[in-house]
Amino acid sequence: MLKKVIIPGLGKIIPVFVILLFQVMILHSQEIDILIKGGHVIDPGNKIDGIMDVAVANGKILRVAASIPAGNAKKVIDAGGLYVTPGLIDIHTHVFVGTNNGFADGFMCISPDDITLKAGITTVVDAGTSGWRNFPVFKRQVIDRSVTRVLAFLNIAGSGMTGFPSEEDLNDMDARMTSLVIDQYPEIIVGVKIGHYRGSDWAPFDRALEAAKLSDVPLIVECHMPQYPLEEILGRLRPGDIYTHSYCTAVDRDCLLDENLKIKPFVMEAKKKGVRFDVGHGGGMFHFNIAVPAFRQGLKPDSFGSDLHRSSINSGMKNMLDIVSKFLNIGMSLQDAVYSATWGPAGTLNRKDLGNLGEGAVADIVILSLKEGKFGFIDTRNHRLEGTKKLEAEMTIRNGRIVWDQNGLSAENWLDHQKINQK
Repeated sequence: MLKKVIIPGLGKIIPVFVILLFQVMILHSQEIDILIKGGHVIDPGNKIDGIMDVAVANGKILRVAASIPAGNAKKVIDAGGLYVTPGLIDIHTHVFVGTNNGFADGFMCISPDDITLKAGITTVVDAGTSGWRNFPVFKRQVIDRSVTRVLAFLNIAGSGMTGFPSEEDLNDMDARMTSLVIDQYPEIIVGVKIGHYRGSDWAPFDRALEAAKLSDVPLIVECHMPQYPLEEILGRLRPGDIYTHSYCTAVDRDCLLDENLKIKPFVMEAKKKGVRFDVGHGGGMFHFNIAVPAFRQGLKPDSFGSDLHRSSINSGMKNMLDIVSKFLNIGMSLQDAVYSATWGPAGTLNRKDLGNLGEGAVADIVILSLKEGKFGFIDTRNHRLEGTKKLEAEMTIRNGRIVWDQNGLSAENWLDHQKINQK
């Protein structure tokens, strides 16, 4: 029996197939700004893993389907043999660029657009470079002026990463003021950060956790705090909180592995509880002798935070996509890697409007090539890992606009427009 529906205001019963036909007609008549054809789409948020077309209109995902007609498309991109995923999310960066010598409003940070878009990264999160006192400067100076979407963890230290001794001034670690600033910018500030403290007092940690609780956001623990036992740190963290610099043996923090390179039991207990483990590569915080056995024992990274800053980009950490490639060669599947680079961190940040290609979602997209050959990857001790796989960003689309095109996928052949003047 033919199913029918009543359309309010029309007073008539119309068969469902007529409505569906009407919807298809609208879709086919709508102009498409960019149509990506024939790529292998991996979109964990929508459980898509196969050859699909992706249509973009007005800065949004219009449709993802097996075959979308190109007749109404302004630009068609042939992605055959390539992978199409949501734009990547780097949850650990330092991008509060300025004229100071250090990090906060400083020269040690990197302008995000200088490195992110060419690596397929459309969203970064600044990891506590600013605090409640100077976040408005960061917003005005960097966030509002970047093509890359810039979110932030707010440092519990009032002026952020200003170095010692001001960064460990307890009088400036105000949970209430931190929470008030977070609540003032809820679409930008996604959490609280605790990072550098040389004392044994738990007050900085407790105040950071209190601020996170007040604003109902996650806490990210960078935790260069040698007096804090790792087991107690992880025990205090809540489900959804983040532990970064997970795969290292730095002298100012406990390792996640014991002397026999076995994952400590309380680490896996924390993971089961819901604590997220971020790579946090940086210039000195990623070691293959920890990452390889940890991964093989089940400690997959929940996110590929790069710890982007001026020193790290010229060391073993090239960019976040290079980190993803390292894990592919350690043994991570491409599907798991895409999850931990997109939908996983979107969930960690409580921003599930990002990291997916659902219809109506912002059109942040990367087209990736997976190279096969002989490659070398370096950790932060200058140790080399031989690899056979390497991801490269062929194209990055941010908010529906092409912002990186490595090999001219969107360009027209110059010979087709060559003009010859004849006498």
